[in-house]
Amino acid sequence: MNIYFNCLKGIVYKELIRFFKQKSRFFSALIRPLLWLCIFSIGLKPSLELILTSPYEKAVDYETYIIPGLVGMVILFNGMQSSLTMIFDREMGSMKILLASYINRNYLIFCKMFATSIVSTIQALTFLIVARIYGIEISFFAIILTVPLIILSSIILNAFALFLSSVIKELENFASVMNFVIFPMFFLSSALYPLSQIKEASFLIYKISCFNPFTYMIEAIRHSLYFQIDMYSLLILFCSFIVSLVIAFLGFKVKKVNK
Repeated sequence: MNIYFNCLKGIVYKELIRFFKQKSRFFSALIRPLLWLCIFSIGLKPSLELILTSPYEKAVDYETYIIPGLVGMVILFNGMQSSLTMIFDREMGSMKILLASYINRNYLIFCKMFATSIVSTIQALTFLIVARIYGIEISFFAIILTVPLIILSSIILNAFALFLSSVIKELENFASVMNFVIFPMFFLSSALYPLSQIKEASFLIYKISCFNPFTYMIEAIRHSLYFQIDMYSLLILFCSFIVSLVIAFLGFKVKKVNK
């Protein structure tokens, strides 16, 4: 058991060292959501007025509503971009050395996903603290309660990204594929607009948003920030967790067979 714990600790440590060395990665992860919070929301706020939807007990302004969606933006972008490190490790050979050890391959892959989820969590928590300083009413205790959901959501996105990295052979093609995945997943969700308003505007987009697992990540985080539990979203998240792990493990298994 000690060996497995040391393996997890080593992979997490390596990922954190890499993250803190790349200061631009940290700041870019904050700039994206802060642009939405401080600039784009100003233009959209007058047209959307106050929003009354679960879990809010009273109508809230647009800036308050999009906070969970912007947390999702942080973990979505980091989750997808983290698979770049997997491709880099694969091309440089360090991942081959790791996978050649006697420790179970699937456990090593899970350790990699967990390590990148820790990085995503650090970025998401930093954004929530900055949002609180900006003036958004968020309890520090609620932020702490949201950590498990952020980690779970991050692992799901990391697993999906890991599957894509096992399929994509060339680093040059990865950026275009990521844009094709990230933006539809983000905009076709409840990150920026309530599902009720999306339904009124377009029933088709509403249905697509309902089939988007990212929607339920956002809703679970949204309810958690206000000390509530959305059981349906949690159920979808746990199902997505299982499916994402399976496709990530199968992706690397197929990759090995193809080689």
